[in-house]
Amino acid sequence: MEIKLSTKFVAELVGTFGLVLFGCGAAAVAGVDTLAGLSGLGLLGISLAFGLAVVVFAYAIGGISGCHINPAITIAMLVNGKISAKDAIAYIVAQLIGALVGVLLLRLVLGGQIEGFTPGEWAYGANGWGKGYQSEYGTAAAFLAEAVLTFLFLFVIFGTTSKWGNSTMAGLAIGFTLVLIHLVAIPITGTSVNPARSFGPAVFAGGAALSQLWLFVLAPITGAVVAAVVWRLLERRV
Repeated sequence: MEIKLSTKFVAELVGTFGLVLFGCGAAAVAGVDTLAGLSGLGLLGISLAFGLAVVVFAYAIGGISGCHINPAITIAMLVNGKISAKDAIAYIVAQLIGALVGVLLLRLVLGGQIEGFTPGEWAYGANGWGKGYQSEYGTAAAFLAEAVLTFLFLFVIFGTTSKWGNSTMAGLAIGFTLVLIHLVAIPITGTSVNPARSFGPAVFAGGAALSQLWLFVLAPITGAVVAAVVWRLLERRV
């Protein structure tokens, strides 16, 4: 049965909204120690939040839109001819809107603190690098990490969803790959591998987060396109 593009649009919007709300929400709301003395989620907890969000939405909307919820994935699928240009544009617009709505809700929730909330330089789980951000990695290291990890992410996606993969386990494999990626990259960039995930927080945080957004668009797309080309070459050799 042919699924309408409008239905896919809504699925991608809601899926990206959920990914950003769960993932960035875990980082911004529960990722650090609170005044009440509760321990934060830490590196593993935030990594699991992003990875498990992908797992649940893979099974929720995978049959509708393929559950891209990431412009880098959509562009890689376009390069490999698995999605039309028309659908790709609609997907990316939906993903960007979903990310914005996710961070808007997160901002409203954080603003509801009784003692008030003052957003920092990289608020709402925004990605970044350099002086003052996480472990203060340089631009080259941040770009390399984002590009290579996105390449590996897409390679797993292509592999698990191919005719050689186990489609019933694809959601779990993809989600746990994202967990592994976050365990490595959170100290470096906060982990993007997803331009939409970076776009939402950057728009609302402004400042350094917004000025550094270019890297979290360019690096993941570069890694994704290389993965698409490599996978196409592998398919032709079989």
